Amino acid sequence: MKTSKLRAVLVALALVGVTGVALAGCSAFSRGPVGNRAVPQPAKAVDLERYLGRWYEIARYENAFERGCEAVTAEYRLLENGGVEVINSCRTGSPTGPLKVAKGRAKVVPDSANAKLKVSFFGPFFGDYWVLDHADDYAWSIVGEPSGRYLWLLSRTAHPAPAMRSVIDNRVRELGYDTTLIRSTQH
Repeated sequence: MKTSKLRAVLVALALVGVTGVALAGCSAFSRGPVGNRAVPQPAKAVDLERYLGRWYEIARYENAFERGCEAVTAEYRLLENGGVEVINSCRTGSPTGPLKVAKGRAKVVPDSANAKLKVSFFGPFFGDYWVLDHADDYAWSIVGEPSGRYLWLLSRTAHPAPAMRSVIDNRVRELGYDTTLIRSTQH
């Protein structure tokens, strides 16, 4: 890959936000601690219509493409072709810092009960986005991918109630993730 093209890819990565998993499956970007060596399959089906809308990242495994990002959100919208538009936003340095936005697209992996998607923010490069579990009412979601290096805890509100956060954290532990690697997102 030419230097200018690689530089453009790295700039795009800086904007990826919550669904930075678009590159999580690429070995060139999968360096760092593995938080779960036995990544589980998604726990249940996803009703895509209910999953759409705005999600707030409440915590994550730190990663290079989100370094310095706070007030992270992801917006999912259904496209006419059946795909999903993904709009990720973050503020750099603090919840009031400069806004960065990345637009991408996702497609459901066949026979995955809508729990596995392929996400891309540029060109033909797609990565894994697995909804590992979610609340029955879609108030929270746990997202990961096959390598175990990436994890996102999402909520429909920027500041979920402590009881809800406890449920999410307990579920993350049950899924086998190292909770000492989780970094809370400021909003």
